[in-house]
Amino acid sequence: MTADLYCVMGNPVEHSKSPWIHARFAELTGQALRYERRLIALDGFAHGVAAFRAEGGRGCNVTVPFKFEAGALPGLRMTPRAALAQACNTLRFDADATLADNTDGLGLVNDITANAGVPLAGQRVLLVGAGGASAGVLGPLIEAKPAHIAVANRTPDKAQALVQRHAALAAQHSVVLAATPLDAAGGPFDVVVNGTATSLTGAGVPVPPTVLRPGTLAVDMMYGPAAQAFMDWAARHGAVPRDGLGMLVEQAAGSFAVWRGVRPPAAQVLAELRQMLEQAR
Repeated sequence: MTADLYCVMGNPVEHSKSPWIHARFAELTGQALRYERRLIALDGFAHGVAAFRAEGGRGCNVTVPFKFEAGALPGLRMTPRAALAQACNTLRFDADATLADNTDGLGLVNDITANAGVPLAGQRVLLVGAGGASAGVLGPLIEAKPAHIAVANRTPDKAQALVQRHAALAAQHSVVLAATPLDAAGGPFDVVVNGTATSLTGAGVPVPPTVLRPGTLAVDMMYGPAAQAFMDWAARHGAVPRDGLGMLVEQAAGSFAVWRGVRPPAAQVLAELRQMLEQAR
């Protein structure tokens, strides 16, 4: 059986655990595929996509910093959630078109509610950042029906634009949605999600500790060493820290389902991956 080719495109990308995750998904579901990392030049995303498709690639995941660029490729057939986010993390190359989807938000919500066991309905949520990562998760966060979501960003206008784009969805689900500067986010919140690039750059936590209370779930979308500073900060202030490994596996399961029509056992693979990483420490 010929194995179909998939990849993750990003810059940086060498740290990605996606090849292991998708290989395990394929093993558990009996799907024939191989999955690679592709380091893409910062000015070469469209060329990288075209070249990969010409090689026979069937689809790809998109990671930083290309999610907005992926959502702006010409001739896409976009799912409603990708269109709302204006960013995508999943491309599927069909014979007649390229399907663009965004599974980040469903991945985050599934990890918080199922894997971490924290309900979102009726809660106060702070989303830090208004870039591609945050754009991808805001819609599904709204659909989980928290009482209030604040979007905090260094550039308030960018947060306001993201909020405006999601205003109708928030009204539909009776969610209070507001934009705020980083230093005036208020609080405390029940759930805090860091969607900024500060974890990758080693910069400090971008919001004050007043956003936390004892027991707040504080999630960094990054995982491994990149998430450690945020998690340490959250723990010091009495919050419950969580990295983005569960979100990674859950969004990968969503992408796998888009590509293969089969939903893999994400919880099992997450448990195996955490054990593997713990043993490697």
